[in-house]
Amino acid sequence: MDIVSTLGLSNFVLQFSRISLYPFFDMAHYTMSIMNLKNQPGAIDVAHDSPIACWFSGMLCCFGGAILASLLLGEPPIEPFTNNRNIIMASVIWYLIFYCPYDKFYKCCNFLPSKLFIAGMKEVTRARKIVAGVVDAHSRYRNGWLAVIAVGWAKGAGSGLISNFEQLVRGVWMPERNELLKMSYATKVTLIGAVLFTLQEMNHLPITRHNLIFLYTMFVVSTKVAMVLFNIHHSPFAPMEIALYHMAFSWQSSSSEDHFKTEASNKEELQGKQCPAPSGIPSEEMDMIKRRKTKKSE
Repeated sequence: MDIVSTLGLSNFVLQFSRISLYPFFDMAHYTMSIMNLKNQPGAIDVAHDSPIACWFSGMLCCFGGAILASLLLGEPPIEPFTNNRNIIMASVIWYLIFYCPYDKFYKCCNFLPSKLFIAGMKEVTRARKIVAGVVDAHSRYRNGWLAVIAVGWAKGAGSGLISNFEQLVRGVWMPERNELLKMSYATKVTLIGAVLFTLQEMNHLPITRHNLIFLYTMFVVSTKVAMVLFNIHHSPFAPMEIALYHMAFSWQSSSSEDHFKTEASNKEELQGKQCPAPSGIPSEEMDMIKRRKTKKSE
């Protein structure tokens, strides 16, 4: 493939794929994750009523991908909490976002130019986490496509996938907001990335890893920045999803609905024929009324 080499960016792309996420990209990831947590209904009340629950909820948002990937790989889920450096950084950011005087830190981060910059940097970490999950799973399950995709997906979008558990920590139970039932843009784009990086890792995609990291990162960064800039809350994939759904999944549902409707109408017709409509007055009373009318007429 080589758009990248034709543009003379091979060296830059290789260096980009090797850039360290610590501290700036990790800081952006923690900041954006905890800002999203603060925007959840009732999160501020929990922060004032129970700071420990709020802190644990914030750590789940920051390290949810590593926790879920560890569970899938049979490793201790507490392992992400052994990195003291990252835990301290995430805790400091959590404290500043929730408890900074006059909410100054949150307002600075939520200022549009700052938010665009932070959101773009967070998406850079997404691609690298997907790659880390895919490579780790592929080293254990050489031919397990689904296992490799699942671990890469969990590593990149784990905080969303365990959102129900995170809500329980805050005393909220909303099963209708399960991420598998109503996937957010982040979960969908991470799943697409996990599939692409799995195909590349298994040599079914004719592109090098660092080129794919660069192209995928540019796509997710530009898409996320545009969504924040224009205040777009729905998924950019919505038209494609609707078309795919109607092509692949709506035939059986529409035919079954028509079948059930015809069955229901036939049953109603049969019941109407077999059971005459009740008049509301017993037959003995009707006879009595008829006799009284005849007597009056006489």
